[in-house]
Amino acid sequence: MSTPDLPPTKKTQFTEVDYRPSCLIVRLVGPSVGQRESPIVASEVEPYIALAGANLKRFVLDLSSVTFMSSMGIGAAVAFRNKASAHGATPILYGMSPELGKMLALMRVDRLYKIASNEKELQKLLA
Repeated sequence: MSTPDLPPTKKTQFTEVDYRPSCLIVRLVGPSVGQRESPIVASEVEPYIALAGANLKRFVLDLSSVTFMSSMGIGAAVAFRNKASAHGATPILYGMSPELGKMLALMRVDRLYKIASNEKELQKLLA
């Protein structure tokens, strides 16, 4: 699969992507990631994971503006983790609200990611 050149930063209606070859930070623009948004978000994020390939060391999914994720949104988060991990990257969840954190914990998605509750924890995981 050929991946076109992608800009290092990209803002769309549903995502804000900050790409450096070793670190990909994806901020989902909330408040919800549901059935309609999930495939769009996936189409915006997956080319960056593919482009980074084996150079990708950290994948950050920033959920600070998300209050709800449907099963499709959660499925997209799991798929991102799997694709990033396949390249050897450490997956990190950042900025979850307490409610979203509880929901992801109930579904055990939190076990698939390292968790950064605040900026200080995130910087420590990115170091």
